[in-house]
Parts: sequence; C-alpha cells; structure tokens
Amino acid sequence: MTTTRTMPRLLVGGAILAIVVAACGGGASTAPTKAPTATPAASAAATPDAMAALVTAAKAEGGLTTIALPKAGWCDYAKLMAGFTAKYGIPINDLNPDGSSQQEVDAIKANKDNKGPQAPDVIDVGLGFGPTAIADKIIAPYKVSTWADIPDSAKNADGYWYGDYYGVLSFETNTDVVKNVPADWSDLLKPEYKGQVALSGNPVKSNQAISGVWAAAFANGGGADNVQPGLDFFKKLNGAGNFVPVIAGKATVAGGETPVRITWTYNGLGDKDALAGKNNITVAVPKTGRFGGMYIQAISAYAPHPNAAKLWMEYIYSDEGQNIWLGGYCNPIRYDAMAKAGTLDPAAKAKLPDTSGAFLPTLDQITAATKAISTGWPTTVGVVVPDK
Repeated sequence: MTTTRTMPRLLVGGAILAIVVAACGGGASTAPTKAPTATPAASAAATPDAMAALVTAAKAEGGLTTIALPKAGWCDYAKLMAGFTAKYGIPINDLNPDGSSQQEVDAIKANKDNKGPQAPDVIDVGLGFGPTAIADKIIAPYKVSTWADIPDSAKNADGYWYGDYYGVLSFETNTDVVKNVPADWSDLLKPEYKGQVALSGNPVKSNQAISGVWAAAFANGGGADNVQPGLDFFKKLNGAGNFVPVIAGKATVAGGETPVRITWTYNGLGDKDALAGKNNITVAVPKTGRFGGMYIQAISAYAPHPNAAKLWMEYIYSDEGQNIWLGGYCNPIRYDAMAKAGTLDPAAKAKLPDTSGAFLPTLDQITAATKAISTGWPTTVGVVVPDK
C-alpha cells in the first residue's frame, strides 16, 4: 500500500479511504430491544414498518445520551441534535461536550452498571478506538438502513462501528492577534508565533491532537510508520516558547490565548462562521503534511436508551443528517452515493476547502501511531497538556 494518496472532496468511490477493516464476530441487532445484542442480522429499520416500530420504541425510552458533541462548530452537531429532537421529540443529554475520544470510551466503562444520565448511549470517536472498543466488549452492533452506501473500507463488517465523516488538519488563526497567517508547519517555529500555537486536545489521549503530531511528522521527514519527527517538531516548538500547553478551542482562539489553533478544517471553519463580526478568523490547510482523519460512530453495549441510540444512527446516516454534516464543513461518509443520487446540498458542497494531497492512514497505521505518540509525548516533548 502506498503511504500517500490524494483526498479530494469526495470520500469514497474513486477516492475511497484506504482503511483496513478488522473483521470481528457477531452482527447487527434486528429490531427494537431493551438492550443492544450481538445477534447477527440486518438493520432494524430496513422496512417502513420496522422504522415505525423503532421510532415508537425510541420515544418510549424518553431520551438519548450522547457524549463529547460540541454545541458549536464541529460538523454543526448543534443543528444535528436539534434536528433529531425536532423530528422525533426525543431530548438529548450531551455529556462533556469538549471531551476526547478516550474520555468517551472511559465513560462507557465507568457506567456499565449505571442507567442514569452519566451513561452514554452512543459515541463518536477516532477510527483507532474502534478495534479496542470491540475487544473490550463495550459497543454493540447495528447496521443502519443506508448501510450499503458506507464503503466496506470505512466500516466494521459486522456493524460494530462505521465511519461518519472526515476532515483535514488546518491552522485556525485569529488575524486580529496574528499579523501573518502560517501557511505551513515550518512557519510555526518562527519567533513571531511565540506563545501562540496550540493543539485541540491532549496529545496523550485526544485523537485530534495525536493526528496533529502525526501530521507534523509528515512535514518533517517522517511518514505513515515514522512519527518521531512529529514529536521532535513539537519539542522544538515548545523549546522555542511557541507552543501553548492548553487545549485550544473557539474561546481561546477568540480571546487570544491560543490565536493559532491546529484543528480539523470543519472546526476552524465553524469557528470562523460563529465568530464573524467579533473576530477575524482565517483557516489555512498547510502546504505540506496534509493529514485527513475519519471519525466513527458506535452504540454502547450498555446503552440505557438502546432504541433511541439506533434511531440516532438512522437519523445521522440519512440524507438529512449527512447534509447537516456537509453544511458543517465535514465530508460525510455517504458523499459518493448521495452525489450519484443527486441528494447532496450543492451550496454546502461548494464551501468545502481544497484538501488535495492529504494522507489517509490505515487502521493498522493509526493503531501504531496512536501508541507511539501517546507514549512518546511525555518523554520527547515533556510538557503536560491538562484535560479540561
């Protein structure tokens, strides 16, 4: 397999993700149930009658608990959650909106016997967390009715997890504070960026932050199987006083605490829209080290609201849900199928940035890189980025 490939605005088809899917036993649950099962079967909403039954069962559960879904930015999740509630009358309890993928997984483990509001029904995590979640037996299989539109390379064959959207790492810059917008990774080392550059997570446990370190490796002589140059880069960045050891977000960018934020394109562009009229934000995809990352969805094996969880999946993988993600600058997983069917929102499609030449890692590469970066950060960079 090659270590680089072009990633245009399409996700699948001619530009299909080169992701190795780990085949595991079990399959998808068949109908509304009191708890997710591991019984092999087809989608619970494969027919209109089955969908109607699922809606009834989900409404009877009275709610849905998500986790780490930011209310602002990030694929326009606020609109997605509001749309789900408006359509089905099911309220959403979103835990820890700024949480990391690891914290999502930890929340399931910590609440296995808890059917209260702190137990998540569904998770949205980095691809590398899928296989471990299966191994830990904390997620349950379910195949949405649009399952066939999700490329085989972007889903677990038995329905335990499936890709939802991807973005590319970029530099979100507050130009009210920063005169020159960095155009490439090497620019971040310049003295003019002293005390201004931050990651969007803890590089020991956040998928987005780990991806940021990995992307820097590509721009500094590393690659798919060599992340050390990325760690070395951040050691230099920290040594120069340019790196700010906090988790950057919209508020820290707007306030000038971290005026240069390394983040996914959809986060930066979402912040640009949200801060329009208050701050001038520019989002630049670096010239080198272009790195794409896909996130995945899964249902907790201990979900207090298993049917609401399934209905949530049906909603976000519907044309309506996928177009909301597209409107939030995320490339939805069903992009090709919807393009062929003519159901993509043309205005949202036109707003996606050029991300050509971005690298898309395989699952095996993600697993290895995640381990190398999370363990190598404390010894190489040696600075703690506290969790929020």
